[in-house]
Amino acid sequence: MENNPKKITESSREPIKIHKEIRSVFEGQESAKKMSYDDIEKDLNSKIMKITMIIKDKFPELLKYLDEMPMTLPTEKNPEITIKNLNAYYDSLNAILTKYKLEHS
Repeated sequence: MENNPKKITESSREPIKIHKEIRSVFEGQESAKKMSYDDIEKDLNSKIMKITMIIKDKFPELLKYLDEMPMTLPTEKNPEITIKNLNAYYDSLNAILTKYKLEHS
């Protein structure tokens, strides 16, 4: 049998490139896990404030929907603010803004 060295072609580099991208995403998730609860809460509050200010300044017609959001009208007597709740609230703000931008571009 003939011993052919493997040629490195652009197509053979593709799996390496994909592996590096996957590894970088994974490493990013690992560093996110190392963040403290307070850091995550602070980051989410900052994102919520930023998107709320964008809505207020650039899309004031959406302000009426913010008052109707379940996050602003808790159903429990003493609701606890959790990372999960903050993330859900941010996601809902982002969804409203994204949908509006798509429909009114």
